[in-house]
Amino acid sequence: MALLRRKAGRVRDADPLDEAQEDRVRAVLALGGVPYADLPDGVQQVRLRLLERAAKGHDAPRDVSAWAAVVASNLAMDWHRARRRQERLGERLASLRQEHPVVEETRVLSLAVAKGLDTLPDDQRQVVVLRFYADLPVRGIAQQLGIPEGTVKSRLHTAVRALRARLHEEEVV
Repeated sequence: MALLRRKAGRVRDADPLDEAQEDRVRAVLALGGVPYADLPDGVQQVRLRLLERAAKGHDAPRDVSAWAAVVASNLAMDWHRARRRQERLGERLASLRQEHPVVEETRVLSLAVAKGLDTLPDDQRQVVVLRFYADLPVRGIAQQLGIPEGTVKSRLHTAVRALRARLHEEEVV
């Protein structure tokens, strides 16, 4: 069996799943509703978790095949949760679009702002996104990032000034 074995304190390079175990993992994922195209990623995730377990110094599971099947089942549930989250997010975004019909001017402005955000330094972009897109107050941003409120305000001021200049430069506003 191609299982991780410890030899002289080192882990040998080997595939932690043999062919039969891989087939079982693939079957559990497929029966769990994971699309066919995502099955190889699921199998790799199981391998990765087994390797991580060994890297942390844990003993190999007594029954690798059963352990891998349980991990695959958990991955299938995670896949469904993520898909539901994405669907809910899509529904919320669709409802926002219906409430606020997009006109061409708004679309052009949105694209210009997005391009402008890309040009900002990371620390400035982070506070702009948290303030105006995540709608966090300055105090909340400061607490979450572990920086003074004055620093948040300064970064916001500098970023907004740069965005405003860019929008005027591109004659968007």
